[in-house]
Amino acid sequence: MAQDKLFVIAIGGTGMRCLESFVHLSAIGMFDNQEIEVMTLDTDQTNGNKAKVEQLVSLYNRIKSSGNSNGGNPNANTFFSAKLNLYRFYTDYSGTGRENFRNLSHLAQGSPEQQHANKLISNLFLEKDSVQEFNLAHGYRAQTHLGSHLMYHGIVEAARSLVEGKNVKAQEKELDEFLGKLSKAGDQARVFIFGSVFGGTGASSIPVIPKAFQDFIKIRSQGKSNIDFTKTKFGSTLLTEYFSFKKPDAKQMSTKDDSIIADSSFFPLNSQAALQFYQNDPTVQQCYKTLYHIGWPIESKPLDKEKKDDKTITGGANQKNPCHITELLCACAAYDFFTKTTGFDVPKAEYLYKAVEFKDNTFNFNFNDFVGSENKAGETFANRLGAFFSLAHIVLSINSAAFSADAEAGMKAFITRLEKQKIPQYSTISNEECLEINDYLKMFAYTFDGERFAPGWLYQVRSTISPGAFMFDNKSFTEIPKELKDLDVGSLFNDAKNHWPKGGLLSDRFSKFIDTLLEVKYDNTQNVTTTKEQFLAHIYNAITKSQGFLS
Repeated sequence: MAQDKLFVIAIGGTGMRCLESFVHLSAIGMFDNQEIEVMTLDTDQTNGNKAKVEQLVSLYNRIKSSGNSNGGNPNANTFFSAKLNLYRFYTDYSGTGRENFRNLSHLAQGSPEQQHANKLISNLFLEKDSVQEFNLAHGYRAQTHLGSHLMYHGIVEAARSLVEGKNVKAQEKELDEFLGKLSKAGDQARVFIFGSVFGGTGASSIPVIPKAFQDFIKIRSQGKSNIDFTKTKFGSTLLTEYFSFKKPDAKQMSTKDDSIIADSSFFPLNSQAALQFYQNDPTVQQCYKTLYHIGWPIESKPLDKEKKDDKTITGGANQKNPCHITELLCACAAYDFFTKTTGFDVPKAEYLYKAVEFKDNTFNFNFNDFVGSENKAGETFANRLGAFFSLAHIVLSINSAAFSADAEAGMKAFITRLEKQKIPQYSTISNEECLEINDYLKMFAYTFDGERFAPGWLYQVRSTISPGAFMFDNKSFTEIPKELKDLDVGSLFNDAKNHWPKGGLLSDRFSKFIDTLLEVKYDNTQNVTTTKEQFLAHIYNAITKSQGFLS
């Protein structure tokens, strides 16, 4: 049986942060031998979370690339094993006459009778002086009825623009390429959508995306192609509220652009309304095979607790929310959807959820909680996340990349040490390539801005359940420079059976690990051809052996 083709779509700010977790799952090696088409979809092309994850994918691809190769090739049983192809589409509300619903819908055009009828039906569904007037550039602001209408028509509008071939925008070309590959994949397509159901853009888009894509393909192919919802596999997260922010004050809401702002006190109600709608909507039930219901059943964490700005952020470059464990769970839902072999012949959408231990007013997670235990998936996840976390500490602390931007620090310093240990074959990896790996590991784990500790993705995720159990020993997440530099990178796990073996006169685990690098190599089954790929596979194999998983 041919392997299914994988597609990922991240919608809105929350969807972008879920995609961030998905990219890190790809970096640790959870999607072996896969080429995955990834699209970011938003109304706000300047969104800070969107820019961050697009930069992350770009950095990921530079690490995989060598020479003229664009994003490298899929590998197996190694770091950065999946090939990610990035596409960006956003509904454009920047031009004159497109700033708000009233202008975009041309309510003031046509005969007097038509204008009167347009205004009557618009006023019936959309509040006249606020919803019809607010600036759309920062998203739909919990106005999901408006958002679904506009997102659908934004995608269909792109199809018509492409057919006409006039003034085609760059984002329309990228949507066209993405959906061209989806259409070509046909019955072998698996499409997973990241989005929340409590806000604006994600909640608006999840119900209409499959239908909008179907109509885009019909229009673009002039009726020659279609999506068969009985065969194409769509899945999505239904992520309910898990964070909050302060209520906007009257002064901010008195301005035209901010007259409508999402109020996080309504997020629980928004989630309930959305879930009730999805349960009863025939389009959702027909189009989706699996819906993953993910929530945060305790008090939501305030995002702006430490921020000094009195203004509530509605979007734009300043929307850079920290990462949360629910987003990692969403990424793991995508892993489940992409690896499952049954459950796609259901007559209507199947809802999935799971629970984890909640004790002493905090959550406690183990590896199986994220990906299950079937076919030793939990052990695979533990091995690969642990291996990448160990590599991060080796590069960032032992070899000082977190404390210095010098090209000789971090991965380059590690390669220099290997040369002294009679492992010289990786000396041709350039300073620039080493710095790219350093930068990725900083985004994954941590760095220092002067003396200030700056947590990366994994530290941020772990902080959302601290002091609860989070797979690794708590000392693995120290933020103190001296403790980081002295950290035993071979004993990150809670279970001592997965600690690296000791060796030498000083019983040093890291020295023994260097000996292991002399004993193991990369192999042909890993599909690695470039020196950089071989280097990463070599490290992966040595850490895997040291950790003792899957033996």
